[in-house]
Amino acid sequence: MSGGERSRATARLLTGLAWTVLLLGLWLWGRDLTDVRQALSSPATGDIAAVGRPAGDRLPPAAHPLKDALPRLVEVPALGVRAPVVARAADAEGRLAPPAEPAGAVGWYGAGVKPGAPGTALLIGQARTGARGAVFRELGTLGTGATVRVARGDGTAADFTVDRVDRAGHTGPSGPAESARARLAPSERHPDRAELLLVTYGGATDVVVHAYLTGTGS
Repeated sequence: MSGGERSRATARLLTGLAWTVLLLGLWLWGRDLTDVRQALSSPATGDIAAVGRPAGDRLPPAAHPLKDALPRLVEVPALGVRAPVVARAADAEGRLAPPAEPAGAVGWYGAGVKPGAPGTALLIGQARTGARGAVFRELGTLGTGATVRVARGDGTAADFTVDRVDRAGHTGPSGPAESARARLAPSERHPDRAELLLVTYGGATDVVVHAYLTGTGS
């Protein structure tokens, strides 16, 4: 074999080797890509499945509103609250305050919506630290997904699920009263379902808990 033939043979060998390496690399890259796609498309389990999932997805669906019935008792199991409900009227300036007696009672805005009926009902409770019967003193610690139950005069109970908790500081003793006054008008968030607002009065911070009807009992 002449020198020129040997050179051409060597060149063909090197070219073939280069193509072999290239094709092998492409095959391995394609296999890795397929594995990644399969991993991404396979169902996630455990904590990984919860990553990126909106918190609202874990909340129960809204229940159909109930007929009118007077509220008698409110319970917030997460806070150990179990208090009688007393109808209250706004004062001449449109402000609402919880009842002074019985101690630990929660006020219900009697001119508004009854808890469980279509629209938004309003309950207000004392939150001043150290005050006798400060039934809502821990309301600001309530979390999304907590349950609020209102026992009603017709023997039924309306179970609400908390979907938002607003906390805001204020100055002066009128802060909570102003907060309550601003919420006496019906809510337009979801006018087709039964909602509930729990509002603090007299605490260092205004707390407004938003909840919606998710179940009924007796």
